[in-house]
Amino acid sequence: MKSAAVLLAGLLALTAYYVYLPLPNTVSEPWRLMLLDASFRVAQQSCNLVHFLGLGHHLRALNFLIGAFDQLNPQSSEGVKITDTQFDGVEVRVYEPLAKGGAKLRRSVVYIHGGGWALASARGGYYNNLCSIMAESLDAVVVSIEYRLVPDFHFPVQFNDVLQATKHFMLPEVLARYSVDPSRVAISGDSAGGNLAAAVCQEMTQAENVTTRFKLQALIYPVLQPFDFNTPSYQQNEVTPVLPRFVMVKFWIDYFNGNYDFAHSMVVNNHTALDVSEANAFREHLDWTFLLPSRFRKNYKPVAHTTGKAEIIRDIPALLDVRAAPLLAEKEVFRIQPKTYILTCEIDVLRDDALMYAKRLEKAGVAVTIDHFEDCFHGCMIFTVWPTNFSAGFQTRDSYIKWLSQNL
Repeated sequence: MKSAAVLLAGLLALTAYYVYLPLPNTVSEPWRLMLLDASFRVAQQSCNLVHFLGLGHHLRALNFLIGAFDQLNPQSSEGVKITDTQFDGVEVRVYEPLAKGGAKLRRSVVYIHGGGWALASARGGYYNNLCSIMAESLDAVVVSIEYRLVPDFHFPVQFNDVLQATKHFMLPEVLARYSVDPSRVAISGDSAGGNLAAAVCQEMTQAENVTTRFKLQALIYPVLQPFDFNTPSYQQNEVTPVLPRFVMVKFWIDYFNGNYDFAHSMVVNNHTALDVSEANAFREHLDWTFLLPSRFRKNYKPVAHTTGKAEIIRDIPALLDVRAAPLLAEKEVFRIQPKTYILTCEIDVLRDDALMYAKRLEKAGVAVTIDHFEDCFHGCMIFTVWPTNFSAGFQTRDSYIKWLSQNL
């Protein structure tokens, strides 16, 4: 009996050691967040084992687990008509509110889901719930794009899918078919979806053959650059829940179908060291010592080595492609962007990507709203469904929808 008690105590101690992460005292529901993160780590490590044993790609296995979990608690809304269709060959899910609109034209949001370009789905429960609530709350037509995923497809396929579907939707005859007001269309996305939203918005504002323009863009904790993995938020949140730095670096490598052997060098910015000539033209575009307010810079120092590994950029030139890294775009592109909403979380490696993007937009004369949450974490906005219903999810989602309601 004593041996069993000792064994149980040992197992509980090991479990607590695995689950526990030091978190800022501002974070809401810290133990629930630790449990969520521990669940993610168990899933990721299990899928890494599947990959190691040659049983399948770890991202494909992880997406299968996420999809299975996503279906445990499906959400539905009786006030929204949901249609799965294709826009110019790209799968989309369209949400149309049933009640309020009548014969009038509605506003609309093109939404791109997150998941590191590899995970989740427009048809999954989390994003289905979010887009249904958006459509009903805003009395808006929401188009959620089911772009193709890593590891079966790599950059620029995801960008091209979103661009292709969005261009089709923005055609006057298609907007008319869905009773959408062409002067009240927004593009939006979270995390990797925010990356695609920003990149497609840049592309479409420069296109001469596009007749309908976005009224605004709304970016939710977007990932915007693979140039510097040592911004203050990357350093501060190196082992943060849900999205630690090394995981984000691997998402980038997978997006570009690159070599995992580069990961540790990229973590310390060897891919953009001072002797990497291809990177020099972009340095001032993300100089966080200038672009970030002092309260976010804190006492962190830039990491820029004198010598690095130029072969990384030469092997993965897309690291400097503005279609993948919208923060690297020229000032002239920023000048023509629409009014912008950017949501950031303090507990997020990507915080500074978004804040630098906001600053560059402001410097270019674009109206920007920064909605920063000190107590929230990366990915939180979709976590409003049991058993992953967090107060941070409701808080960020409601603030985002409120801004859209007031500005779209």
